[in-house]
Amino acid sequence: MKIYLSKLMKPISIILLLILGYQNTVFANEKELKTEIKEVTVFLNGAQIFETGSIQLTAGETVLKIANRSPYLDEKSLQVKAIGAFTVLSVNQRPNFLESKIISKNDSLLDVLTAERLKLEKHAAEADVLREKYSVLNNNKNLGGQNNGLTMVQLKQAVDFFEKEISDIKQREIQNRLNTTATKNKIERLEKTLDESQNQTITPISEIFIKVSAERATTASVSISYLVGNAGWFPKYDIRVQDITKPLTLSYKAEVWQNTGNDWKNVKLRFSNGEPNRSGVMPELQKWELTYARNTVFDRNAAFSPVGSVSGIVRNSEDGMPLPGASVLIKGTTIGTTTDINGKYDLTIPNNSRQIIFSFIGTISQELTITGSIINVTLDSDFAQLSEVVVTGYNADNALQGRVAGVAIKNSKVRTKPEEEQIILTVIKENQTTVEIEVEKPYSIASNGEKLLVDLKKYELDAAYEYYSIPKIEKDAFLIAKITDWEKYSFLQGEANLYFEETFIGKSILEAGGLQDTLSISLGRDKSIAINREKVDQFSKKKTIGTNINESRAYRITVKNNKSQKINITVFDQVPVSIMGDVIVTVGELAQGSKEEQTGIIKWKLELAPAVQKLLEFQYEVRYPRKEKIILD
Repeated sequence: MKIYLSKLMKPISIILLLILGYQNTVFANEKELKTEIKEVTVFLNGAQIFETGSIQLTAGETVLKIANRSPYLDEKSLQVKAIGAFTVLSVNQRPNFLESKIISKNDSLLDVLTAERLKLEKHAAEADVLREKYSVLNNNKNLGGQNNGLTMVQLKQAVDFFEKEISDIKQREIQNRLNTTATKNKIERLEKTLDESQNQTITPISEIFIKVSAERATTASVSISYLVGNAGWFPKYDIRVQDITKPLTLSYKAEVWQNTGNDWKNVKLRFSNGEPNRSGVMPELQKWELTYARNTVFDRNAAFSPVGSVSGIVRNSEDGMPLPGASVLIKGTTIGTTTDINGKYDLTIPNNSRQIIFSFIGTISQELTITGSIINVTLDSDFAQLSEVVVTGYNADNALQGRVAGVAIKNSKVRTKPEEEQIILTVIKENQTTVEIEVEKPYSIASNGEKLLVDLKKYELDAAYEYYSIPKIEKDAFLIAKITDWEKYSFLQGEANLYFEETFIGKSILEAGGLQDTLSISLGRDKSIAINREKVDQFSKKKTIGTNINESRAYRITVKNNKSQKINITVFDQVPVSIMGDVIVTVGELAQGSKEEQTGIIKWKLELAPAVQKLLEFQYEVRYPRKEKIILD
């Protein structure tokens, strides 16, 4: 019994210490400090919030409480700057389980549910009226008898009247029953959705406590900053080309979203390519042990086939409902988007991208291999993520204990920033390891996960335009714009909407993350250039010579410029490359084309005037042993 009590007293003593620490904080001279979000630096994943506020302090110790902050506040990132004749003793952050932040749209659901219940009452009232009307007609339908005095015409009119009215009542009753059933089903779904949301694990709000000491009454100006999750941005572009004799216009935009639990009202935005939640520790090379092939595990993704775009719907696995505001990100890139109100998304996929990451508040993220153009996903709830909150006891002796990233105290007046001589939309600031784009115009972004496009910069870029085509794969010409000195624009890899000659022609990827000196932007297909590739049968033969087979192939490519201006176009094709000693490939005439020996790729660089057509021909012969088989088509 004594052993049991001793074991029991230990956790009780810890709880009492926590309660005493909490009481020391709460029952001190506590004042609520009202702060406003003034600036936000949005990262690719997460955001840094900057808030300011002021308050009158009395002499002695005071605990300043900042309430109703984001449930996703990172305590380790919390920093405080204070200006005034006082001293900051400690800073602490605690979750408040008594007040949970409404992250979902429960208020809207309640409004819809109230409206549907009112509609159901109207359906019931309409049904009562129809029954009463039918009863009145039914009680007065007896028109027969000896002394009614009705002529045949009047009798017919009366019968027609009753038939019309009763028929109308019956039709309205049928429609009323259908409407009532539909409304009841909708109410049932709404009640189920609300009931499930109310039964979920509580997501507590955050509260920040700043303990200060002042020798006399004074005014305190306090600035705080911290990192929050469930926010981010994706680079987006609009690329417009009027014609290939003029510079292209590139509009740089940020698709920003946030579901932090606090609205951002008229805040100054900065967009950073930094990733504060990603480890900054440099990786190390491990020992490379070489073994036989039979002991080697091969990457089956090596045969991955590229997919132009991916779309689909993200749903909740519990009820199958769409998840609006879910994050969809191509792994290893800055290309992503969020789902719309119906849970739908649509993304253009860069070459060699293989994985796509789906995430949403309170769910387990999924990383899937891109296997096709449609990927629908269901996300499971992560109750551990919602409830895994550290409750920290606090008293005057524990001070900061290294939990706060930084506290700066100044006893000086705030310096006002001089006015800019020239107002510009954005300012690009290049730091040591990151780039920030600062937007001068304030923006308001609600905490609802909906995406908002923010204009950052607009450029007119000199570009060299050239067409490329691989008719063996696709008989279309692709217009490529090549831009030099692109590094100075701080572009990030992202989706681009393409506009050519004032027409939307599709989407592409701005590949700004490479090491190339020239940035190549694919502007899509140009149907004004006709290209055809065909096999020339008269030169495609197969014959046996001794122990070998000689097989030949010939192809003809026709390129015609139907545009009104001169174009430069590069056409690619290929011949096979032998990797066997007894298989010999002999290449014939290439019609002024050049061939790479290692890859067998043939390239023709053409300059075509308007309405000019060019014919390209090439052929090759393959000799291989008669006992073997070669696939050439």
